[in-house]
Amino acid sequence: PDPNDNYTSAIPNNGSVPDYLAALNYESFRGARIGVARNVLDIWAKYTDAPVVAAFETAIAQIKAAGATIVDANFTAFEAWQTDNNETLVLNADFLANLKTYLSELDYNPNNVTDLASVNAFTHHFPAEDYPDRDTAVWDGPQGAWTQGWDNTDPRFWAAYQANLYFGGEGGILGALERTNTSAVLLPTQLSPSVPALVGSPVVTVPMGFYPANWTVTMNRRRTLVSSGPNVPFGLSFMGAKFSEAELLGFAYAYEQRTMHRNEEERVCTKAWVLRCEEFERRPRELRERETPIRMGWWDEMKEEKGEGVTSKEDMAET
Repeated sequence: PDPNDNYTSAIPNNGSVPDYLAALNYESFRGARIGVARNVLDIWAKYTDAPVVAAFETAIAQIKAAGATIVDANFTAFEAWQTDNNETLVLNADFLANLKTYLSELDYNPNNVTDLASVNAFTHHFPAEDYPDRDTAVWDGPQGAWTQGWDNTDPRFWAAYQANLYFGGEGGILGALERTNTSAVLLPTQLSPSVPALVGSPVVTVPMGFYPANWTVTMNRRRTLVSSGPNVPFGLSFMGAKFSEAELLGFAYAYEQRTMHRNEEERVCTKAWVLRCEEFERRPRELRERETPIRMGWWDEMKEEKGEGVTSKEDMAET
């Protein structure tokens, strides 16, 4: 267990780590019960495309053919969660407290940022942050952490935290697993992380396919990154109970060894390309800006698209 992470004290078997390599069994599906969160697919249908849904149904059939029993395993509170804001309250409260703790433990803090207020002020005045084009609404907007003003030591936190546990637990992934006696629940990757994140349960993702070569390119909300396009990959996620990583890795391995989707398209991100990017990033910013038409700040934009700059569940699903 990690003394700085109290959640690790709950690791089963006196904190012993499973043999993950031994869990990689080609026959993992034989005799297993695997669930499908059909109501998530229905409620968030607008966040998936036809090629993803078709590949997902094929994956289910392949898993069944490998010996698994497939059952519906719905998240019973998922629809109600769409209009609930307790997740934001908990995230804000934890962020306010944990950021302050993290900053206080730094050995080197050249800009003397000590809490969210000072980080917010620094972001507004440091040119490389591109403010206000890249705003700080996730901190100081209507639902932002700074606007909220209370952290996880406040009495209001407990009620919000308990609601979060319900939406991720009994009404989410943990309840679905228990009610259906399943070992894992399946979803396309873009729909999978949000509910398990509420309770800290694991998700393992493997390649499931690629968009067709003639697929129209669609951009993100800022029109700075590709959201989907020709030959863009998408994944299949196995969601499980807390500390079930070994079992999920077995399922993921069994699926991937049968399909090997990763070999269906030519790799773009070769080792040589990665090395060139790393060398480029080591150059001074002014030189990089002169040498490339790509807008700087792409790393922040990618973080935003992964959810660090979104303010609603719909925005999160869109990423």
